[in-house]
Amino acid sequence: MLLNNIQEVRDEVRKWRKDGLTIGLVPTMGALHAGHVSLIKKAKETCDKVVVSVFVNPIQFGPSEDFDKYPRTLDNDTELCDNEGVDVVFAPSAKEMYGEGQRLSNDVLTYVCPPFFYVNKLCGRTRTGHFDGVCTVVLKLFNIVQPDYAFFGQKDAQQVVIVNKMVNDLNVPVKIIQCPIVREDSGLALSSRNKYLSDEGKKDALVLSRILNNIKACYKKGITDVNALKETAYSFLNNHHELEYLELMNKYTLEEQEKADNSTIALIACRVEGVRLIDNIYLED
Repeated sequence: MLLNNIQEVRDEVRKWRKDGLTIGLVPTMGALHAGHVSLIKKAKETCDKVVVSVFVNPIQFGPSEDFDKYPRTLDNDTELCDNEGVDVVFAPSAKEMYGEGQRLSNDVLTYVCPPFFYVNKLCGRTRTGHFDGVCTVVLKLFNIVQPDYAFFGQKDAQQVVIVNKMVNDLNVPVKIIQCPIVREDSGLALSSRNKYLSDEGKKDALVLSRILNNIKACYKKGITDVNALKETAYSFLNNHHELEYLELMNKYTLEEQEKADNSTIALIACRVEGVRLIDNIYLED
């Protein structure tokens, strides 16, 4: 069932609640792929009813980012969701989510702004306001759908930490379920932005997973110095890669570490053919 209206979603949820059913939400920006399917399958296993939101959220994109060209494939997304047994696809317009005439700026819209400690690093360091937009839309979706569980992918590890922080701090009655990264056979993490890459670009993009796997292998051999682990990455890079960051942090708190341990996650962002890609890996399985 495809719904575009907030009240329609609330009416449907109200029926489920009367029957005592559990509800799962999979928030997406569409252009669904096998990674999203893994989230949907986990939601289906966990909950009686599943809502997938499809909304390219304008307030999490910066002025020079790819909002206008971000892939929008609602017909395909809806068909995929139908095939997976999704109960509701919620695909609102920006007007439906943010109101008539909103300029979507922080002087006219109430934003949810996560703590500076969690934002001023990794993706947030170069994407000013990004996580304000993410938290704002996610909280709105939680208020609209009122799910028992919400499902997010590990690939957006910083996002998961920040959403968990928001949920705990604001006492939102939803449990966040993080699901593993899904990869192509080559090892490339699935992403809607992979559609921007040429075949050669996809080969060049494999550097992200190769760097991360090498760091994990070095850690398993006993190297724990974070700077030494980072140094192992540079031999993989060439002039086709624009490295934005490579960090090793605590996977629960995003605290920087001098020594890696079993709570460490390695995170990378790199541009290939101008496309910004991210990936990460836990050093302990």
